[in-house]
Amino acid sequence: MKSSIHPQTYRPVVFSDDQAGFAFLTQSTAATDDTIKWEDGNTYPLIKVHISSASHPFFTGEEKIIDTEGRVDRFKARAAAAEARKQELANKAKKANAAAAKKATSTEK
Repeated sequence: MKSSIHPQTYRPVVFSDDQAGFAFLTQSTAATDDTIKWEDGNTYPLIKVHISSASHPFFTGEEKIIDTEGRVDRFKARAAAAEARKQELANKAKKANAAAAKKATSTEK
């Protein structure tokens, strides 16, 4: 790895999601002018975020899976049509074999 391209300014920073009332302390190089007094009594730089794991629908379990284009229904319809076509061809082959057998039996007599 190149030594001159990686940041050297890692420091403790508080990330705060005001909508969810959630904040956490971590290491970051993000620049900010805001500060906050943390639970341990020290003052840290503060970065405000709009969405965090406390407010994102995926992490809170509020995510809804909506199939707006009907992909599942179209897939099931194609599978059912393929099965029906397969049955139709099988029946047609059975009839053709029965007719051929009947014809063969009648020509032998």
